[in-house]
This record gives sequence, C-alpha cells and structure tokens, in this order.
Amino acid sequence: MPGHTAAEITSTAPPIPAGLRREQLLELYYYLHLTRSLEERLTNLYRQGKVIGGLFRSLGQEADSVGSAYALRREDFLSPLIRNLGSMLVKGAEPVAILRQYMAKAGSPTRGRELNIHFGDLEKGYVGQISHLGDMVPVMAGIALSFRMRHEARVCLVYVGDGATSTGTFHEGINFAAVQRLPMVVVVENNGWAYSTPTTQQTAVRRLVDKAKGYGVVGERADGNDVLAVYEVTRRAVEHARGGGGVTLIELLTYRRKGHAEHDAQGYQPKDEIARWADTNDPLDRFERQLEETGWVRAAERAAVRARVAAELDAAVAATENDPLPEGDSALSDVLAQPPRAEPLWYRA
Repeated sequence: MPGHTAAEITSTAPPIPAGLRREQLLELYYYLHLTRSLEERLTNLYRQGKVIGGLFRSLGQEADSVGSAYALRREDFLSPLIRNLGSMLVKGAEPVAILRQYMAKAGSPTRGRELNIHFGDLEKGYVGQISHLGDMVPVMAGIALSFRMRHEARVCLVYVGDGATSTGTFHEGINFAAVQRLPMVVVVENNGWAYSTPTTQQTAVRRLVDKAKGYGVVGERADGNDVLAVYEVTRRAVEHARGGGGVTLIELLTYRRKGHAEHDAQGYQPKDEIARWADTNDPLDRFERQLEETGWVRAAERAAVRARVAAELDAAVAATENDPLPEGDSALSDVLAQPPRAEPLWYRA
C-alpha cells in the first residue's frame, strides 16, 4: 500500500494478535529472514570447504525458534539446540560471531575450540548446549532453581527434539523441575524425525504434549510453523512460570526439511513429504502472506527488511571470511577456570 501511513494501515487492518505491535511484527519478520539467510550463507561457505565440521540447518523450523525466544525478556535464559540459531539471534547473538564459530576462526566465541553453535553467552542469556540430547533439561532446571533461590523473577526455556523426550535425562530434568515448581518452559520441537528415526518408531505416544500429564505440569500444543501462534503459546507459558505456576511443556508441530546435517542426503525422508511441507507450510511464506493479507505491514517495509538482512550479512561475511585460524599453542590457554568467587552464587546478605 504505497503512500499510506502507518496510522491508516492500523485503522483498516484487523487487530494484531497476542498483544503485539506493528514494530514487533517487523522484528519477527527480520529475525525469520536473518535466520534463513544466514544459514544460506553458511551453506555456500560449507560447499567451499570454509566451514569446519558439520552444518545443521533449521530450514522449515525458523518460526518455532524465533517465536518462542521472542516471548522471553532480556533477563531470561534459554538453551538452544543445533537447529535453534533463530533463538540465539533473538537473544542477541551476532552473525559475525556465528560465522566465525562455524569457520573455527581465532576470533570466534570459543576461539576455534568448538564448532557450529556450541557456545553460550551468559550476558545475552543463552547457555552453550550439550550434544547429548535431553541433557540440557536438568542443566536448565538447575539454573531455574538458582533464579528462585536468589528471588529473581527470571525464566528458563529449554528446547528438546521429539526423540529427546525418550531419554533418561529429559525425564529426570523435567520431573525435578515439576516437583520443585521451577520457572521453566520445555519446548519440544516435534519435526517428525530423530535423526533418521521417525517419531512413530521411537515412542508410542501420538501426542507428545500428553507426556506433560505424567509430570503433573501444564501441556500446550501449537503450530510450530506459525510464528505468531508460537509466540502466543510461549508467552502464556513464560507468564505462568514467572508467576510461580511452575513448568509448562509445549509441543510445537513442525518439519525438518533438511537432513540431520548438510552432509546427510536424507534418503530416509519421503521426497513428496518434504515437497509438501515446502510448498504449503513454509513458515516464512506463511508469515509473508499473513502480513500481506491483513495489511499489518506494507510490502515496501518488508522489502526494506530483506534488504537490511542482505546488507548485514554481506558485511558480516566480508568481515570474517579471511580471518585467521587460531594458532596451535592457543589451545593451551584458558583451560582452567578462574578462581571461585568468595561468595557462593546463591548467597544473599
């Protein structure tokens, strides 16, 4: 709608759900496109042999990461998985850091010691993940317990895949958090596959949200490819946790349109199934149509966001591609932790 003002658009468009404003819709649109475009740049670098190790795409799952992380406050913590790049970007991770990390540069967050997005930033509020799936649930339960012991109104959010809900650490972590009524949200990304194992072959439960009943916690289910639905269900869970209500288990229904990693030819996934999700249920396409049909955000504004993302990533790739790799002897530095604090973390005067 060229030439129309924001006020005119707002007055004629339907109400925006979940209490969001137009500016926030633009932010969600930005993070969705930043996530996908950054992964596309990483794919190009991977094919040039410039990415060290594996590349794990979130193609088709961007909305569940972005929408859920957007429901958190700055002071809250989350624990991402390998397909939650969008969550980290929402929490403040910079594309330059992501690129350096994937290329194992000396200036990367782990200075070349780790790969892909296995790193954390406690100032920004995301915790470095453990590869063993389900293991971050008890870790985040411990962090949530520390928040309560310090009387801080902060919430933890932890992601797991459908396969991780069948692991012992998932059970132990969510059971402890449930008993202690900790301020924690557990997001189960049900993308249909645990590596190459379909969900139907690793659990007899047809609705993963029903597992919440066994722990005595709130369970909710939402369309993981609808960024607004994801935001709304996560916001309710975060408010529930912050208000002392305890744990919520959220099942987000989505689909992994790439293999486990870029090197995985995904021959076990039916091609027609992949195509169907790409053609009819792509999260970026769906949000684009929604913004267009409702008139919440003009086409020119959306184009400006896409141009901004492209320019930022051009600059980030140019700034990092030729950065040096770490020197070998740097592996010996910073191996030991700093001396412990004089007071325990939970101490209060």
